[in-house]
Amino acid sequence: MPPYPPGIPAGAYTANDVPTCEGALQLAMEQTEHTLQGASCLVIGYGRIGALLAHKLHALDAAVTVSARSPRDFARIEADGMRALDTRSLAGRLSAFQLIFNTVPAPVLGAAELSSLSTGCLVIDLASLPGGISADAKLPAGCRLLHALSLPGRVAPLSAARAIHDTVLTILQEESIL
Repeated sequence: MPPYPPGIPAGAYTANDVPTCEGALQLAMEQTEHTLQGASCLVIGYGRIGALLAHKLHALDAAVTVSARSPRDFARIEADGMRALDTRSLAGRLSAFQLIFNTVPAPVLGAAELSSLSTGCLVIDLASLPGGISADAKLPAGCRLLHALSLPGRVAPLSAARAIHDTVLTILQEESIL
């Protein structure tokens, strides 16, 4: 596995987190007409996927803001050179972002939050179902939403298969079956 971002303990990521983040970057590059360098990006959530994705975007010189809920996460985000927002206070604060990546598997973007999106904003929802977009919420005209489920198998099938194989093997060994 690659080196962990600063402040993130070894073992904090799973083998499928890297292809998920790389797939999100690939989607962003394919679906926009600008580079990630200098792009104004919001990553919602600072768990395994959110932290890794935020650091990869930051390494590509994107202007990265990360939303989280805990003061500890706010401190880590800012110490790593990114801006922090409170996920509970996103309404009216999304107009500056060209790209929004959601990693929270619960509806955090409703009508109030989405109403302030700028024309052309791309929202990539990486979260498992139900995802982070409220079912009844509508995106403003000119904005797009991509539900990006199962990215490891789509963008890096060999790495995803290896991760599944290794996990099954570990479980069988732990259960003394092998």
